[in-house]
Amino acid sequence: MALDEPKEEDEVIQDNGFTYIIDRKLWEQAKPINVDFIDSHYGGGFSISSNLNLGGASCSSSCSC
Repeated sequence: MALDEPKEEDEVIQDNGFTYIIDRKLWEQAKPINVDFIDSHYGGGFSISSNLNLGGASCSSSCSC
């Protein structure tokens, strides 16, 4: 996750007052993508989950930033 300006090859998605920018090819592979902010006694951060098959990566198809 990072701050960025949209490029020609990006998909721009607006949801609940937020604007998300994602590479169009990645979007086609990963959609739907869910972004949520989690606040717990361990601290807060973003939780991102998708249908992206990461091929056995340690964080499966969900990562927290």
